[in-house]
Amino acid sequence: MPANIEIKAALKNRGQALATAARLADHAPEILHQEDVFYRCEGARLKLRIHRSGDGHTNESNAAHGELIRYQRENCAEVRRSSYLIARTADPLVLGDILAKTLGVIGTVRKTRTLFLVGQTRVHIDQVEGLGDFLELEVVLREGQREEEAKQIANALLAEFGITSNEHIAVAYIDLLASASR
Repeated sequence: MPANIEIKAALKNRGQALATAARLADHAPEILHQEDVFYRCEGARLKLRIHRSGDGHTNESNAAHGELIRYQRENCAEVRRSSYLIARTADPLVLGDILAKTLGVIGTVRKTRTLFLVGQTRVHIDQVEGLGDFLELEVVLREGQREEEAKQIANALLAEFGITSNEHIAVAYIDLLASASR
């Protein structure tokens, strides 16, 4: 199963994070409008990521494609392994309807993601609707690469961004949204 080493942190200064990412990145960033719909799933998380054009909510005219993603990781505020499977779909709204009727929806996360690539690391600077700004690092493990090496890469990048351990986030955005609504 594919895996990455990842960490998420709250951002105090989005502009500074964007400048750091631009300085470190291999190329210009990609701006992604994403809607993640989470479904009931035992032992893992299951989400349908709908890639949107424009800034509005997903509808038939702007839901270009999607990805069904199942992933497992510990809820801990440190650099950790995440194992995942991804299935791409050209028809995310119909797939979402099937999943909702079959499994039930837990909730939805809407975000604008600025994606930078720094070597083997995907640097996400996310604006999450209802939550604010976050940095997420995903060091994609190469075949045969030791997790410890990828963790060192992630920790070095956290230092570049000036992120301290008290800014680390242990849980997924969906959990933060659920906590905020209580």
